[in-house]
Amino acid sequence: MPVFTGVGVALVTLFDDTGAVDYSATASFAARLVSLGVRAVIVAGTTGEVDTLYDEERIGLFAAVRAAVPSAVVVAGTGAASTRQARALTAAARDHGVDAVLARSPRGVADPTGYYEGIASAAGEVPVLAYHYPAVAPPGIPLELLAKLPIQGCKDSSGDMDRLLATLVSWPHPLYVGSASILLQAGALGVAGAILALANAEPRLCAAAFAGDAEAQLRLVPAHFAAAEDFPRGIKRLVADRFGVSASCRAG
Repeated sequence: MPVFTGVGVALVTLFDDTGAVDYSATASFAARLVSLGVRAVIVAGTTGEVDTLYDEERIGLFAAVRAAVPSAVVVAGTGAASTRQARALTAAARDHGVDAVLARSPRGVADPTGYYEGIASAAGEVPVLAYHYPAVAPPGIPLELLAKLPIQGCKDSSGDMDRLLATLVSWPHPLYVGSASILLQAGALGVAGAILALANAEPRLCAAAFAGDAEAQLRLVPAHFAAAEDFPRGIKRLVADRFGVSASCRAG
């Protein structure tokens, strides 16, 4: 069974004026998005500027968001450069009651089997989602390896329709897309859901597009390109304009 279906948000991490993580504001924003219909909250992932966060900050975010949305699905981003670090983050996420973990494959690793085996061991009964994002963490996860990994689903942020189609016909487990540009196609093809940066700013339009609304998909186009501009600054600006939260970034 999928961890969730429909649109989940790849949550931004909110920082105060000093650059410190604002746990309260981030958790409150997560609750607001849940009230607007997002089906899951993914904490401390790529959109959450994970590469700028200390491990204790990530764990603090897991705890704060879990407490803020007790009835929603919370997925913890536990990917790391080493299996040892990813295992420790996964164990901490499990102890804070998350519903699943999402682990981006490590950069420069062609066969991440051992990495995901370590994460699955630390996760125990908590489902593990792999994360294929070759633009950020090359080379990503080779399609032929998916069936060998001890995972319960995968997020594919490549935006590559050929890869999406090949995965759907060769791998029978839940798949989540990470690009808002293909929501209409993904929903029509029976993909389990989407995990989107753009859902921070346009949660309802994203949900409508995934549900088959072609007009909503087209209405998302300007925001889709604006969100990608100078990432993560573009999505932070959109969120600040829409919801009045901080646009502060650590990245760069």
